[in-house]
Amino acid sequence: MSRRSGILEFAVLGLLREAPMHGYELRKRLNTSLGIFRAFSYGTLYPCLKTLVANGWLIEEPGSAPEDALAASLAGRRAKIVYRLTAEGKEHFEELLSHTGPDTWEDEHFAARFAFFGQTEREVRMRVLEGRRSRLEERLEKMRASLTRTRERLDDYTLELQRHGMESVEREVRWLNELIESERAGRDQRSPSAEDNARQDTTSGEAGDLPRHRGAAPPEGSPSGAPDQPDPSDDTTK
Repeated sequence: MSRRSGILEFAVLGLLREAPMHGYELRKRLNTSLGIFRAFSYGTLYPCLKTLVANGWLIEEPGSAPEDALAASLAGRRAKIVYRLTAEGKEHFEELLSHTGPDTWEDEHFAARFAFFGQTEREVRMRVLEGRRSRLEERLEKMRASLTRTRERLDDYTLELQRHGMESVEREVRWLNELIESERAGRDQRSPSAEDNARQDTTSGEAGDLPRHRGAAPPEGSPSGAPDQPDPSDDTTK
């Protein structure tokens, strides 16, 4: 399995853990919630779904809403297939959520993992954030060393491009520092109310506690996107 296909499987399982969806809904959510998947096609998504079904992590169900059946009949098409997470699929996704190896610190995988931090235990979130920061600090050190060696041989535009790249990495490191500090403080992302403060000690550390950081935007390249139009190759029963 390629790294990108592994990330896609992780994201699909995570979205279906929230609610069953059909293929178009999944593609829309992947595009809007996880910008790293903006360019992928139905030809990429459906083999992934079939693999997850074959592994027993998803099941296929026909769309049951009356309005769906009527619309499909009027359009000369059959009802959409709805994908639902199985108990085995949920267990597998939870195993993936607990993984904190070096691949979770890489650019694309980290973006997907961060999108599901609301379902991740705080201890795991901390390991992923600290690993990502360590990886970027190593990258930044190499970039600075390279710039020092080659500065005199670069034209102004290439030099500015390298400086821009370094500044982007430095911004993400600062962002990660804020997230890590907030996680350590065990505070919620929103400003705590009096009621929140009263129960903070009993809720700290549970999955879904989002880090608190005000005014800090995700670094460049963070997931974003806009809903797309329905694709004529949308999933239908054969």
